Amino acid sequence: MSNSKNKVASYAIIGFGKIGQALARAFARNGIEVSVATSRDPESFASDAAAIGTGVIPTTLAEAAKADIIFLAVRFEAHPDVAKVLPTWQGKTIVDVTNAYGVPADKMGGQPSAWFVAQAFSGGKLVKGFNHLGAAILARDPAVHGGRRVVFLASDDDGAAAEIGALAENLGFAPIKLGGLSEGGLLVQAHGNTWGKLIFQDLVKFD
Repeated sequence: MSNSKNKVASYAIIGFGKIGQALARAFARNGIEVSVATSRDPESFASDAAAIGTGVIPTTLAEAAKADIIFLAVRFEAHPDVAKVLPTWQGKTIVDVTNAYGVPADKMGGQPSAWFVAQAFSGGKLVKGFNHLGAAILARDPAVHGGRRVVFLASDDDGAAAEIGALAENLGFAPIKLGGLSEGGLLVQAHGNTWGKLIFQDLVKFD
């Protein structure tokens, strides 16, 4: 949750490629304002943001980092550069949407890719999630066939997992918590030429 019980949490998406734009569509569809940022000048992608919705606000990396909840939708290799924007990410929740496909398994040392992201974003609470669906599916309305499209979440912080689970519900998805990063994180990670067991699983939950 946000730092104050009376304060509405603020949201940002860092990375505005296909996945970042798909996430922005989910926010816009539900009338939830979200900032979007890349390493480029905000004016360079302002028209793309406006085409998605008026509540999608192009901004700088520094401004996006002020949000309470930040979706990291960049290439896995780029996450250390994003992490340098702040000296500490204390009080913030980072949703790791990256996939480390193409990164040699021996470089991972048996750790889930989200572990490396968590180390880079020191002080922050990390949740692995929203990375198992392709951009085209993620961009669609998650209400399908009378149910809701599933998103998998993994975190070593139960409070952060619950927080993002509630947000996923507000965005229309059905969250399924997979446990900690060393268990659930391994199910939804990619490395080398291997995708996690649950990546690209387009599941629907019926209430």
